Amino acid sequence: MKNFFSLIILLAVVAGCTRQGPEYSSPSTDIEGAEVLHDCIVLGERLDDPYSVQNMTKALASVAPSARVTIEPTDYYVRFLPHTEKELQRLLDRGLRLVDHPLDYSISRDGDWYHDPGIPEGEITWQYAVVPVGFNFPSDIKYEKLDECYIASNDPSTKSDGIDWEAVEREAYRLTGNEAMLLPPTKAGSSVPTGRIAIMDPDYDDEPIGVKGVRVMCNSFVKFGFGYTDEEGCYKLDRGFNSNVRYNLVFQNEKGFRMGVNLILLPASVSTLGKRSPEGFDIVIDRNSDRKLFTRCVVNNAGYDYCTEAVGQGASGLPAPPANLRLWLFQGMNGGLCPMMQQGVIIDTYGPISNFLRIYAPLVKLFMPDVFLGLSGADDYKSVYARALHVFAHGSHYSRVGKEWWHKYVEYSLTSYISSSFSNIYGSRDADGSAYCEMAEIFAYYVQSALYRRRYGDTSVLFGTGWWFSPQLLMYLDERGLGLGKLAPMFTADVSSTSLLKEKLLSYYPEYKSVIIEAFARY
Repeated sequence: MKNFFSLIILLAVVAGCTRQGPEYSSPSTDIEGAEVLHDCIVLGERLDDPYSVQNMTKALASVAPSARVTIEPTDYYVRFLPHTEKELQRLLDRGLRLVDHPLDYSISRDGDWYHDPGIPEGEITWQYAVVPVGFNFPSDIKYEKLDECYIASNDPSTKSDGIDWEAVEREAYRLTGNEAMLLPPTKAGSSVPTGRIAIMDPDYDDEPIGVKGVRVMCNSFVKFGFGYTDEEGCYKLDRGFNSNVRYNLVFQNEKGFRMGVNLILLPASVSTLGKRSPEGFDIVIDRNSDRKLFTRCVVNNAGYDYCTEAVGQGASGLPAPPANLRLWLFQGMNGGLCPMMQQGVIIDTYGPISNFLRIYAPLVKLFMPDVFLGLSGADDYKSVYARALHVFAHGSHYSRVGKEWWHKYVEYSLTSYISSSFSNIYGSRDADGSAYCEMAEIFAYYVQSALYRRRYGDTSVLFGTGWWFSPQLLMYLDERGLGLGKLAPMFTADVSSTSLLKEKLLSYYPEYKSVIIEAFARY
């Protein structure tokens, strides 16, 4: 038992402390003229922020010298230095959009993360944010106000004051030496970034499909824009820009699930797409694109599709996974683990751990993963998609059975993994506790196969048949009339063995009695 919990903690620590997050580094590739890099950001020279109150005041005087307007700050450009994950989470809970690098420097080499050289490695680095002037700063978290800013779109009075604030903004860029960032003025004024993030799945469609529900973020200095892609991958951000902006994909899906961590323990991984036009851009990703970006987008789509299927528990009978499900992706690992630690498994369900953590248990859960997803050997869209379906199915099953049931499954799986010298997570049929593993895995492999068949039309595919348990049992029933909508609701906390599953099926579907008896006799 001691080894089991040592391993799970070790996995979390190693994954959480890896410099690149839990994903192994991969070569950067060019996507339509912009490199996708995952190394540390390298800062260039410090720039004069055109949005500072001082610079916008000068620009207003230049553009409209007779205007009787006094510019007051709308926002503060600040940085925070949380010393603990608890302090960091408190900032996030206030709705702050934190970035780990300063916003008033040029970037010599782009990347996904930055760590201030003045902060020791292993400690949380400075977190930069733009907050409204009325923000209530926490008294016990270190912060510095770096500048007072004026962002005209954040000032309601600009709608009726008759001033051309876009012209003022452009003049501020010129006065601060940042004119090269501006695009030529147009009659339409500033550009609202719009475009499409798409990906190729050649086994499903000859045309690119959308990267669905992913967050798109861009900024120029302290001015940010945000939005989500729709089902076609199209996005439109919430404000316009006159200058080139830096774009990021943030893998915190609008369905609620989050993917990965970067250098520090923030909720979601970021893929930086570089500086581009404020008009927006289209990209098409494929298996030859940057490996991390490709796999993140495929897992994102699998999760979006799964959650869409599960909404309302309609014809599929699938419950939705936990809304805040967090996945860590491992490019160099095969297989996966679903300890559901953020949901409280182990942390709440194992006495020695919960007693040790005590008041810190809720905090620890915020930063632990639910899923470790290994992607080694999954080289195309459909193979990554299939693996993601499996772990989302586990999340769905967890929603029905709860923490105590899942604890028994996880304990068995990790104990089997250790006792087999880290080669077999499923153990054997006669091992103590194997029934929980059997129920969890035949459900996940069956759901994975059913949804994969539906997408790709390959009815010969059935995942997981090489193990001692038999997902063939459920597919046999499926093909004889007991489809996903009838089978999925059976997997509740009272079903922890094949005998209990058989008993429940017979009680719910007596008209299929002969088929059910035949299936259980066969498998």
